[in-house]
Amino acid sequence: MIDLRHLKTLAALRDAGSLVEAAERVHLTQSALSHQIKDLEERLDCSLFIRKTKPITFTAAGQRLLTLADDILPMIKTAERDIARLAGGEAGRLNICIECHSCFDWLMPTIDHFRQNWPEVEMDLSTGFSFQPLPALARGDIDLVITSDPEPRNGIVYEPLFSYESLLGLSRQHRLVARKFIQPDDLAEETLITYPVDTNRLDLFSRFLDPAEVEPAEIRTAELTVMMVQLVASGRGVAALPNWAMHEYLERDFIQARPLGEKGLWCTLYAAIREDQQNSDFMTDFLATARDVSFKTLKGIRSATPDTSTSA
Repeated sequence: MIDLRHLKTLAALRDAGSLVEAAERVHLTQSALSHQIKDLEERLDCSLFIRKTKPITFTAAGQRLLTLADDILPMIKTAERDIARLAGGEAGRLNICIECHSCFDWLMPTIDHFRQNWPEVEMDLSTGFSFQPLPALARGDIDLVITSDPEPRNGIVYEPLFSYESLLGLSRQHRLVARKFIQPDDLAEETLITYPVDTNRLDLFSRFLDPAEVEPAEIRTAELTVMMVQLVASGRGVAALPNWAMHEYLERDFIQARPLGEKGLWCTLYAAIREDQQNSDFMTDFLATARDVSFKTLKGIRSATPDTSTSA
């Protein structure tokens, strides 16, 4: 009567908080997800959650099924990992390079989870400050690159992890705090604080400033997110950062933030991997773990649709 897909759907609904986001996470249309839940409710002859509540409120029956899902789904995942190791005998290597400088908040818990499940996989971690990571990935020097700037290359595929909104961080006293959203011209007289990467690889430039032919008055770089936030808070400049990277500082009223453009600037974070490792069991599991941990850890992100995946 109760299928695994039902448990996965209810867990996604709880974690996502909305039908739309839950449907994306389980790769269904919203209509198909609603139909699946309605079918289960008819089988059980009871409601599982209260409609039109935000966040979604589950009934006692729904909570009981969620408890079941929390017990069973991790056991199944563990069994699948064990079987994959027994079948393939994969030791493997996973050398990761980070181009996303704000990613440690979710990447370190991801690595901790992964090490527990794949202790035999050799792991290493580096940043892309001092070398070009994508050519190194193609050569086989590293195995995975976390990036928001997919660059078509032979033999490299880009797996979308999640989407996030890039916001402009401002000091609490900044003149632009009065705006509902930021226009490109607003930055023409500003000092822009960025990570130390080429500006043509930053979405703020390629998708916001460059199309409007606007350049900031000055560019200043900082390697750490916390350093950028400190500079912004002290009025030394403004910075475009992921919404989830600023969440803690916004909650503490340390800085203010505004959307970039009337519709906001949404970006996607990818894992770049070689085609020959795309179907490796440990690589597939690492990507799944990264997505799971991200949605449990980060605020304001949403699922990246499968068709955003890029390959050469």
